[in-house]
Amino acid sequence: MILLVTGGAGFIGSHFIRYIFKKYPNYKIINLDRLTYAANLRNLKEIENHQNYKFIKEDICNYKKVEKVIKGCDVVVNFAASTHVDISIEDPDEFIRTNIYGTYVLLELAKKYKIKRFVQISTDEVYGSIRRGFADEETRLNPSNPYSATKASADHLVNAYFLTYGLNTVITRSSNNFGPNQYPDKIIPLFITRALKNEYLPLYAKGLNRRDWLYVLDNCSAIDIVLHRGKKGQIYNISSGNELSNLELTKIILKKLNKPFSLIKYVTDRPGHDFRYAMKSKKVQALGWKPRYSFDRALEITIEWYRNNPNYFKNE
Repeated sequence: MILLVTGGAGFIGSHFIRYIFKKYPNYKIINLDRLTYAANLRNLKEIENHQNYKFIKEDICNYKKVEKVIKGCDVVVNFAASTHVDISIEDPDEFIRTNIYGTYVLLELAKKYKIKRFVQISTDEVYGSIRRGFADEETRLNPSNPYSATKASADHLVNAYFLTYGLNTVITRSSNNFGPNQYPDKIIPLFITRALKNEYLPLYAKGLNRRDWLYVLDNCSAIDIVLHRGKKGQIYNISSGNELSNLELTKIILKKLNKPFSLIKYVTDRPGHDFRYAMKSKKVQALGWKPRYSFDRALEITIEWYRNNPNYFKNE
């Protein structure tokens, strides 16, 4: 099988490539990535010269260039996206271009070249804030910021290509991922790296916003199962049940690093800040998936990686 993985130099994408490479040594993987600020080819250093792996620096919005790459591939797994909410609020243009138009380009080419399966990597943020209970795959989408709105738009496009053209699509929507190699602009790697340097941790508002935390390798195993066993045209939520407020999460990190709570600095909340994300993941569990890592163990692995790699993101 030949997989085209877009955005494969990013955090989740690179973990997924290494996961697939290890589990399916006969698969061939083409990694197409534009190498934006959060992407890092060091994430794939161990396989960069392997005969079954190829990296191509390219933008998914470039139809003609992507067309040359997608010919002969069996599967597309689309991780490529602009993802930082704060940046999307300040400048939505890039998010609309990459997350919507880029997905459209991939879908058009997948249709043209009869790709056997198109896997769209989405997010729990498309459901918006869930004050009570849990979202399932039938919950109405209610995105609150430009990032989540563009991801919801991409999901609708993917579903339209299934319904209109019969393209074999599946969508995964995962909760907040964390783990080694994540660029330190998201809360867990940012707070770990800042705390290690005894710098203050900027916590929005009172830190009461709640998120479910999923270890990246558990997400990779779920995507793997959906890729191989998921039903055509279906959506699969991927969550862990590790729901914490941002304040609770911050205190856990500080305790594990033996750092004082006085490093916490409350800052002005961002506009449209969703209070809580929460999903049921019964559909993917019915395919045989369940998380392997406890939150505590996964966080310890993550902290240890950042402690041992203080210069990993320098000179980017």
